[in-house]
Amino acid sequence: MGRMSSLVAADGHRLDAYEATPAGPARGGIVVVQEIFGINDHIRRVADDFAANGYRVVAPALFDRVRRNITLGYTDADIAEGRSIRSRVTFEHALADVGAAQAMLGDDGRVGIVGYCWGGTVTWLAAARLEGFAAASSYYGGGIGQFASEHPRCPTQCHFGEKDHAIPLHEVDAVRSANPDVEVFTYAAGHGFNCDARASYDANAAALARERTLAFFARHVARG
Repeated sequence: MGRMSSLVAADGHRLDAYEATPAGPARGGIVVVQEIFGINDHIRRVADDFAANGYRVVAPALFDRVRRNITLGYTDADIAEGRSIRSRVTFEHALADVGAAQAMLGDDGRVGIVGYCWGGTVTWLAAARLEGFAAASSYYGGGIGQFASEHPRCPTQCHFGEKDHAIPLHEVDAVRSANPDVEVFTYAAGHGFNCDARASYDANAAALARERTLAFFARHVARG
């Protein structure tokens, strides 16, 4: 269903992207923002799933700013490598690359954005700092608490695990308190609960969060 494409950010940086297209006319566009593991099999499956639900999807390879063709797994070594690469990609660069993906989807109607782990924080910042997104769904964005006071410019929802030691519940409460219009959902799960390749995968939480995300995009992104 998917294929690799290329994008050009506003600063001239060229990057790869995974593009997935629906079987019929697109209901709208979705930018999928990666975890710290690159455009790996899990992110491609996520993109394919949104395409199967009628959206044209682009997942930009945000690590291309450091090194191309990064597809990591979930071992301790992979996590360490992913964290090292992520530390060399600024949020400004990530948002520029997300903006390129958004522009690529501009002919498909309204565009939403969804991201996971580090990508969840990038999604939150894209909703707050970039123009033009119709909706944003952020999953367990690491370090999101430091950006809790920023205000999304589009309808936004957040998904957090109540057992996520990387994101204390006081950070979740800070997001909720500063942004009462944002839908904040918590689940009896840990970090990365949506990823079926991780030990922390929680099928029930993942299914419910997916259902909520699809309904959210159906309201705010899908063509009438």
